[in-house]
Amino acid sequence: MKIIPVKTKVFNEGDDLVAFIKKNIPRIPERAILVVTSKIVALSERRTAIVKTEKEKERLIKKESQWAIRTKYVWLTIRDGMVMASAGIDESNAKGKLILLPRDSFAAAASLRKELRTFYKVNHLGVVVTDSRLLPLRNGVVGVALGYAGFKGIKDYRGTPDIFGRKFQFSKTDIADSVATAAVLTMGEGRERQPLAVVTDAPVTFTGRVNRHELEIDIKEDLYRPLFNHIPRSGV
Repeated sequence: MKIIPVKTKVFNEGDDLVAFIKKNIPRIPERAILVVTSKIVALSERRTAIVKTEKEKERLIKKESQWAIRTKYVWLTIRDGMVMASAGIDESNAKGKLILLPRDSFAAAASLRKELRTFYKVNHLGVVVTDSRLLPLRNGVVGVALGYAGFKGIKDYRGTPDIFGRKFQFSKTDIADSVATAAVLTMGEGRERQPLAVVTDAPVTFTGRVNRHELEIDIKEDLYRPLFNHIPRSGV
């Protein structure tokens, strides 16, 4: 798998995202994946806010979340089936504003894929909208796929034999987040100004339709649920 990050000028709120991509990436080969940071998707949608007090920020976080509890450093929230800090609201590189997550990252990925397939004249094109997340008990962030289009997000090994012929009962690989993590590593988290990347030779299965819920797990079945059971909830 090869990942090429793309350095760009600063993307400003309200800029045309499709035109920005076309200008900075004149060509994408067949069977490639375009990676786009959620921040520029959100800026293109004008998903920003100005808050003057911590109370206003708290109300905004709760509004953007399905579930939230206060922790030592941030609000721990659930949004769109994922655990994240403060509903994904970002203060970095934001010119004094708060940048929210895109309205619907799966819809944004599908829309970009539809238009860019025509522009690049390709049949198979994947699109991933990325963000960063902390893993439980691990230091540092990794990339995650908020939404994607054009390829299957999970590979299911259940029922297939391992190298000794024993059939897998539980094993699945999270393809979408794995691609996002690799891409975000090369794109950077600071001053790199690389909000786009092109991934080629990725071990994915391209498809015209994705199941946006295929990576989600019911909280009752989640491995980390015992941790949440012992944390008092806020009045959300």
